[in-house]
Amino acid sequence: FHLSGLFQTSAGNSRERGEYMEKEKGGQLKDFFPFWEKLTAAEMESICRSAAEMTYSRGSFIHKASEDCVGVILVQAGALRVYIQSEDGRDITLFRIEEGEACILSASCFMQEITFEILIDAEEDSRVTVIPTAVFKKLSDENIYVENFVYKQTTERFSDVMWTMQQILFMSFDRRLAVFLIDESAKTGKDTLTMTHDQIAKYTGSAREVVSRMLKYFENEGMVELGRGRVRLKDKKRLKELARQ
Repeated sequence: FHLSGLFQTSAGNSRERGEYMEKEKGGQLKDFFPFWEKLTAAEMESICRSAAEMTYSRGSFIHKASEDCVGVILVQAGALRVYIQSEDGRDITLFRIEEGEACILSASCFMQEITFEILIDAEEDSRVTVIPTAVFKKLSDENIYVENFVYKQTTERFSDVMWTMQQILFMSFDRRLAVFLIDESAKTGKDTLTMTHDQIAKYTGSAREVVSRMLKYFENEGMVELGRGRVRLKDKKRLKELARQ
């Protein structure tokens, strides 16, 4: 019986498991990154080896640009919320990152063009893959396809931010709330939204008291039905008409 043979077999099995895990991880990452086939073998290996899976429970705080730089976040399951916060603690939700989407702004410390403070938390119980900022910055500096991906993602998110600010600045709140309710119903495929008034306030950039008053008005007009932690859309036709005004 030779221990050296045992050690060699064990090391070989461990190496094979590692290679299998990296191959499996590469298959997952390929779905998020359209530039994957433009990477060298060494670049693919760098991403796979550094990628870490993490889980966050609903409501968990994930990122604040001025305090840390988490890295590029890939949402495998769940959803994240990206928002800004006023000095008095009021949130304005800029956009959400759904399952199958990537968040570049969580690594914004390597992009000098991004100068505003953003925060990220888990909107639902979420499982994500995180690529360290240093690894992704190196790829972006050395690979034009990765750099293009970064700027494309940033531009698209900036468009989301502008849409949000346009709603807040130029749209009356009754119309804004109607748009939100219709959009949420379309996204979930349900007429009953499981959501508190406080959550709706965060998503619409308003105060909870304002949301409650407007929802009560909608209920009196027969457009919605309110319950504990839920809003049922009763007259979607009128809500859509209000949203289009």
